Amino acid sequence: MSLQLGCIADDFTGATDLANNLVKAGMRVVQTIGMPEATIEDVDAVVVALKSRTAPVDEAVGQSVAAGRWLLAQDAQQLYFKVCSTFDSTPRGNIGPVTEALMVLTGAEFVPVTPAFPENARTVYKGHLFVGDLLLSDSPMRQHPLTPMTDANLVRVLQAQLAHQRVGLIDHAVVALGAAAIAERARQLAAGGQRLAIVDAVDDSALHHLAQACTPWPLVVAGSGLAIGLPARWGRSPRAEAAALPAAGGAAAVVSGSCSAASNAQVADFIAAGGAAFAVDALQVAAGRDVSAEACAWAQPRLGRDPVLVYATTAPDAVRAVQERLGAERAGALIEQTLARIAVGLVRLGVRRLVVAGGETSGACVQALGIRQLRIGPQIDPGVPWCHAAEPGLHLALKSGNFGRVDFFRRAFAVL
Repeated sequence: MSLQLGCIADDFTGATDLANNLVKAGMRVVQTIGMPEATIEDVDAVVVALKSRTAPVDEAVGQSVAAGRWLLAQDAQQLYFKVCSTFDSTPRGNIGPVTEALMVLTGAEFVPVTPAFPENARTVYKGHLFVGDLLLSDSPMRQHPLTPMTDANLVRVLQAQLAHQRVGLIDHAVVALGAAAIAERARQLAAGGQRLAIVDAVDDSALHHLAQACTPWPLVVAGSGLAIGLPARWGRSPRAEAAALPAAGGAAAVVSGSCSAASNAQVADFIAAGGAAFAVDALQVAAGRDVSAEACAWAQPRLGRDPVLVYATTAPDAVRAVQERLGAERAGALIEQTLARIAVGLVRLGVRRLVVAGGETSGACVQALGIRQLRIGPQIDPGVPWCHAAEPGLHLALKSGNFGRVDFFRRAFAVL
């Protein structure tokens, strides 16, 4: 196999987000859960989904480099390190340390970095990340329980995570001039010792210009937005067959662990529309109640064509109250493990169409279900496609907590 594009994603929803854009642009894509176990045939791109965004730095670096080595062994022509469109990270990483390690692996002399995804209201201007009309630091991401983002200046955020490299900026005025101007600015920065650069992108045309400039670079670091332009490098164009999946059937369910503003609104919309919903309380789990068994017993008589919802999604104040009592890591782990057991139980009860909301929740659920590969299918909302896992015969949508319109949980199943 000779891959055109080899991708490493730092969480599972981010992986499907990236794969979705590649499929829309005409590539045949398989997403693997963790390291691939064998060569994958008849695809243009492989996306290796890791659960490394909030892992210890050394663990994240080790997993990412191992994935990069495997992809390069399949003759991948370019590596794509996919990060969140809100640049989720801590002051230590993991974006910076992983990028430096992948630069060593690929021999990259210059690396562009942009989380921009204008279709999902993520734009970069003068090196500052905006979420809609708000600076990242003024958005709900400021209150994220694991990776609070209190600085919108991405040059500063990334520089703080780097041990050896310096970060520059390719601003919107240069980007607007096109690929040649971007490439020339990159050469200037690299010559001055700035081998990474945040790249402004306020609209899709900026991402297409950057994609054209990326041709000689062995490594790019981006959200999923850059993927709208990269397939054209290999002569790919949108085609319906790239998103074809087997016919769907079976019961439907949603499992939501994200506490983002978007997921809170989606849960509220589902319940307000009369959907059947079961709330998971971390304090009850910590007290020893078998909440996963209770949730599955509740769901069993309700499973059918209409989806049921099991959720731990709650408002930021409630999250903080639980974290104060249990500790942030313990609270998060309890919820992830409980929702993963519930997902397994629902599939055993006949669920064959499953939406999972939240990056950490998605990772836990997919691993508990033993899923190793996903074929990427049609888009539900920007950044969120339906996928198909041949084992256990499941249609699955892994939704970033921040993505999707307010009626996403009700509307997703109509796409199938």
